[in-house]
Amino acid sequence: MDESLRVQRFEEPPSSNEFETLIEPRNVPAVFAGCVKDWAALVKWNPSNGGLDYLQERVGSCIVEAMLSRSAPVFYGDLRSHERVPLPFSTFIGYCKQQNQIKDCGRNVCSELEGYGLTGPNAEHGEDAPRQIYLAQVPIMNVEKEERVQLEILREDTEMPAFLERKPLASINLWMNNAEARSSTHYDPHHNLLCVVAGRKQVVLWPPSASPMLYPMPIYGEASNHSSVALENPDISIYPRAECSMEYSQKVVLHAGDALFIPEGWFHQVDSDNLTVAINFWWRSNVMTCMLEHMDAYYLRRILRRLMDKEMDQVLNKSSSAGIGKMKRHISELPSNGKSDYSGNELDQACEEMDLKGKELQHKNLLELEPFALQVLHELVSLVHDHVHVSDQSQPVQSTFINDSAARVKGECKEIAAANLFHLDDDPVAKILLTLEPSTLQHVFLAMAYNFPRTLEALILHLLSPVGAEVLTRKFDETDQQITEEDRNKFYQVFYGAFDDQFTVMDAILNGKESFALQAFKNVLDKFMGVNLDGQKPKAGTK
Repeated sequence: MDESLRVQRFEEPPSSNEFETLIEPRNVPAVFAGCVKDWAALVKWNPSNGGLDYLQERVGSCIVEAMLSRSAPVFYGDLRSHERVPLPFSTFIGYCKQQNQIKDCGRNVCSELEGYGLTGPNAEHGEDAPRQIYLAQVPIMNVEKEERVQLEILREDTEMPAFLERKPLASINLWMNNAEARSSTHYDPHHNLLCVVAGRKQVVLWPPSASPMLYPMPIYGEASNHSSVALENPDISIYPRAECSMEYSQKVVLHAGDALFIPEGWFHQVDSDNLTVAINFWWRSNVMTCMLEHMDAYYLRRILRRLMDKEMDQVLNKSSSAGIGKMKRHISELPSNGKSDYSGNELDQACEEMDLKGKELQHKNLLELEPFALQVLHELVSLVHDHVHVSDQSQPVQSTFINDSAARVKGECKEIAAANLFHLDDDPVAKILLTLEPSTLQHVFLAMAYNFPRTLEALILHLLSPVGAEVLTRKFDETDQQITEEDRNKFYQVFYGAFDDQFTVMDAILNGKESFALQAFKNVLDKFMGVNLDGQKPKAGTK
């Protein structure tokens, strides 16, 4: 867990200036111990001190919406797993009283609830129906939907925390459960201050950056702000990343009088004890308030691009220093006689013949290469040769060998490039390129351009996968930063001059790079938006 994302705890409520300058802009949760301990509600609503009688008398038979869950005690945000039903508030309080006295559902209670559609098929077993009801997000104040405010009278027993006085509140809501309850993992589209009036809540928090581990539901769905994973019993075969989700989580416990600031976008799962009562305040963040609607498309593109870049970096960084070291050791173990005359080796003779293509070979003394670069050259040439399928190297190489070999390379390597679209570990060419310092890469490519131009052409046009193209262009960028403009121009002149059609080569590299970026885009949509462009549901073992 990044230390900058650690939940802060304050023993005293902050001032408005402290909250607005030191806490809110960080977008990190904060606990304010005893923040609302002076509310009248803490005394008047306390179930252990006649609070239920007070609430029943104060609110009366006002109709509220109760959440009826098919998966209690877990309440999922997806409309398919719950419904909201009208219920007199006094009936709910009466039910809480019954639950406070007995464990099973008495006949009178069940009979009364049945009139409101609150008893399900398992009601006869006694204990199912009580756990199905939850007053969730019942409005005490709502700016946009004033006509739906049901419990405005309760606002008199609460106070606006001083540090929120300058905030444009969107709503104030009541949350009350008669039995233990758990909300499914979700985030809110507003900043949230959760205040516990009675009972106890345990809140597990994840930063927005942990979205991939929580598999958010599709952005176009009705419950797009909820996780797809049932964290109490996650199916790792379907949601493998969820296995690491708790590594990114933090847990806080709130008692009566405590408050928790939950910034917008932070995923949270809330466990509530029996007869827990809470109030929350929602308000729009400064970021969302200042976002101009005509800029939305630009912000969307910028954010998607930033997530794509991060996704691509993560793919390439999966090769740890140990992995790169292993590849370097593998290359260093290749046989090398340290001589420039490769004619004694059948592989190099075949590649040299293949590279003649009717023109005089331009010799670049291979002895100028450092040993490691020479071995890298040997490995790359070997990779190309292995996929050319030289059927009989003992026979003289005919002039048609070049075209036939190129055709075979193109056919064989399309499958390789497709298979290695986004996986560095399975792409030997990309893994080799990634190990090289820019200067070494430059020397190896110059040697190939001078001595084995057709092999270089086969490598770039037919063996270079999308991830390989991304690695190659990044290495080119690094090289450009380390050499002079004159040397840079000479290098690219020799490199691209080795190909019959320079524009085809440039297109091939750019197309590969864009294919890699497209896969990164798909991954971002899947991880952060819950959208699979391939139209497939998660499969076992997918990452």
